[in-house]
Amino acid sequence: MTTDALLDRFLTGLAPLAPVAVWAHGSLAGGDYREGRSDLDLITVLNHPVTARTVWRVALLHARLRREPLADRLHCTYLTPDTASDAERRHPTWAHEQLFGRTVTPVTRAELHRFGRVLHGAPPADVLPPVPDGDLAAFVVRDQRDFWRREVDRAAHWTQDVWVDLGLLTFARATVTLREGRLIPKREALEVLTALGAPGEVVEDVRRRRYEDPAPPDEEWVLRRARLTRDYLGPAIDALVASDD
Repeated sequence: MTTDALLDRFLTGLAPLAPVAVWAHGSLAGGDYREGRSDLDLITVLNHPVTARTVWRVALLHARLRREPLADRLHCTYLTPDTASDAERRHPTWAHEQLFGRTVTPVTRAELHRFGRVLHGAPPADVLPPVPDGDLAAFVVRDQRDFWRREVDRAAHWTQDVWVDLGLLTFARATVTLREGRLIPKREALEVLTALGAPGEVVEDVRRRRYEDPAPPDEEWVLRRARLTRDYLGPAIDALVASDD
């Protein structure tokens, strides 16, 4: 499997940095991974401070993997035992073929505790503090209110597959987390969207592109899909946020 080969190459390249642990979260850990379509979401815990030299070595490692199949989908955040507990801290992260700072969100932390996949070293419970239910709920409401609701009003985004997919699936997952305290995979989120009244033809479009190989959509459908998605998500997010007040 191409994914396993890439992970083996990545772990071999990491060895000189003496990682305490390497974990997978997201689809790779949650049982809904689709090779070539899902991202490889990883966390690496290093046993020493992340200095400028460490960042340079991390960037070099990812640069050497660039020609490997699926390497553009390998995303990894680097933290240390001393910085792991700070949910607001931005850690060096390689994603979308560049290096930048990113937090490890309460959702990611909860995923790691509940079903994280250990690729090397210590389990998440040995390094990361648990995520209180209230913190998890507060984060998903804030994410829907402060990020996704604002983005719904930016029409240009919604002609892109990635915005339609993430916008709808993240909303469904946030709804289940708030109502039931669960973290669900994308496949279940598609079922939830139907129950939540999302436009059926858009939900089916997302499902086909994730699990089948449909023909590219025509422009008329792309524009119609964008309108349907925005018309649904705006009021749906408003209602979700209001229900938490």
